[in-house]
Amino acid sequence: MTGPDGPPAQPDVLVRPGTGADLAEVADVHLRSRRAAHPAMPPGAHPDTEVRSWFATWDLSARELWVAQEGGRVVAYAALAGDWLDDLYVLPGAAGRGLGSLLLETVKAQRPDGFCLWVFETNTAARAFYARHGLVELERTDGSANEERAPDLRVAWPGREPLVFLRGLIDEVDDQLGDLLARRAALTAAVQPHKGHTRRDPDRERAIAVAMAQRAPALGVERLHRIVDVVITESLDAAREG
Repeated sequence: MTGPDGPPAQPDVLVRPGTGADLAEVADVHLRSRRAAHPAMPPGAHPDTEVRSWFATWDLSARELWVAQEGGRVVAYAALAGDWLDDLYVLPGAAGRGLGSLLLETVKAQRPDGFCLWVFETNTAARAFYARHGLVELERTDGSANEERAPDLRVAWPGREPLVFLRGLIDEVDDQLGDLLARRAALTAAVQPHKGHTRRDPDRERAIAVAMAQRAPALGVERLHRIVDVVITESLDAAREG
């Protein structure tokens, strides 16, 4: 995802909902913008012909498309799916004139309660663009979940009520965390009869914390080591009580 910024867009630019007739031009904007952004963005995972075919199949009753049109052609677009901004791209020759800002403000108006998006970690221009427009970086991944296998970041615009939006995201994470803690407790109990002794393994627990720190560097090894200790201690206590 790109995020070009610049002076206010020219008055002859029309921002409107996209239609099926725009999809070929939208695909062209996507491909040309991605190529121009290299190496800040990794190469696409599919050949151009596959990308164009995929765009041609878009169901605009399930996906929201906005385009910026200038001189009768599409020069930028934004695509949304639910409360996710999937794409925001500007044709390289039209960059630097505020089209990205214009589309982003349109997206904000369409999603006043907030939305999220993914941006590649190496795409510093896009990250700076979103930061200037009030979006915040929430989490980093190693890229194993995207097709390019490139580290990325979850970015969010928290909307008109940031506390409500961010607490909603926290609730989602807490649901996942509850499931993971239940699994961890069950596995901790299950492994005890197979250990051959009742002692805990501090070296293994330290290694777990080190591995976790690769995923959660902001917490660091020492904090994570303390968290691991609590999780294991409480899981063992629950197993004994059970």
